[in-house]
Amino acid sequence: MNTRTLLLFALAAALSAHGADTPLLAIPGKVIYESKLDTGLPANWKAAKGKWESVEGALRGSEKPEDKHGAVARLPNKLGDFIAEYEVKLDGAKGTTFSINAVKDHMARIMIGPNFVQVQRDDNDHEGPDKAVVFGRLKADIQPGTWHKVRMEMVGDTMLGQVDEVIAAGSSELFKQDHMAPGFTVAGQSAEFRNLKITEATLNPEWEKVKATLPRGETAPPAPRPGAAKKGKKKA
Repeated sequence: MNTRTLLLFALAAALSAHGADTPLLAIPGKVIYESKLDTGLPANWKAAKGKWESVEGALRGSEKPEDKHGAVARLPNKLGDFIAEYEVKLDGAKGTTFSINAVKDHMARIMIGPNFVQVQRDDNDHEGPDKAVVFGRLKADIQPGTWHKVRMEMVGDTMLGQVDEVIAAGSSELFKQDHMAPGFTVAGQSAEFRNLKITEATLNPEWEKVKATLPRGETAPPAPRPGAAKKGKKKA
């Protein structure tokens, strides 16, 4: 299979077959960063937009209407190959992401909404010819008020995103760059985060075998096109 071929998976029965701690794409190494996120936004983080506060032992992010932009908070660190794990809870948010930047512009993200998980390579130049590539947009049951486990793995030219039992993965030359400023975004009101851990990572030598055992997931409906008019109504 071409290494650039889109890979799309959902991990359901496979989790019980492999075990929750069985490596997927990557094998974890030394811990690079760890925080319970239980005392508000850590001092070394930068909040670009939104409101960030400590609520019941977790970090809550909320969009401010006056920002006209989702809430954004980032850890200004440079990473090599890595595994990032944390827990998230939607409390009114329309969606949230965990994203990583390239040296210039965006690189990749896991998007989480009430009924979907999307894993993608980001548009890396906005106004230029580059476009985002969706590796998987899968149906998921992200219950509000419930904690969900999130995992991003990036090794070489491949990334893997996991939310509970849903997984998608894909490859891009862009991923070979340094990985910059991991962080959270929140659209709407609000989402909470806790127990973030980032470790160094190396490629799992059994990845190709593991990949072959993961069943495909059910595709979620595409996101509404920004600015698209509803049928029978004029565009605003």
